[in-house]
Amino acid sequence: MKKYLELGKVNNTHGLKGEVKFEMWCDGIDYVRQLSRVYLDDSGAKSLTLVSARPQKNIAILKFGEIPSINEAEELKGKVLYCDRDEAQIDDDAFYIADIIGCRVIDDETGEDYGEICDVLNYGSCDIYDVKNGKKHTLIPAIPDVIVAVDTDGGLVYITPMKGLFDED
Repeated sequence: MKKYLELGKVNNTHGLKGEVKFEMWCDGIDYVRQLSRVYLDDSGAKSLTLVSARPQKNIAILKFGEIPSINEAEELKGKVLYCDRDEAQIDDDAFYIADIIGCRVIDDETGEDYGEICDVLNYGSCDIYDVKNGKKHTLIPAIPDVIVAVDTDGGLVYITPMKGLFDED
């Protein structure tokens, strides 16, 4: 499992005091607010102290202790920020997208292997798992009627396929 997870991307500066506009790739502002540090790479080599995080429409405005002015904030534009999974809390029944990519998708009743999750998409109503089997891709809605169980430690996602989802006809 990856220790440092993508949190989102700095889109622009905000004001003159070093704040940045941040596109969140996580569940929302409450997830960001629980963090005391964010990282500039996926190895945790360089960190920033998160002083404040507030929502603004569908983005967040972040302020870092090490970024006192717009000049320093300019250098963050376009950068992906990371969080340490050990510094964040998620619900017991939740999991990180990074942990399900690569999981095998198994029919809960028959044991049939449908392939591997290669991406997770979201267009608003629910996550959609892109399952690759050879060269074929199948999109599976991550809804309770389909997803039976997720075992990230075992690398398995058990499903009850909707009628027609994997039918070749």
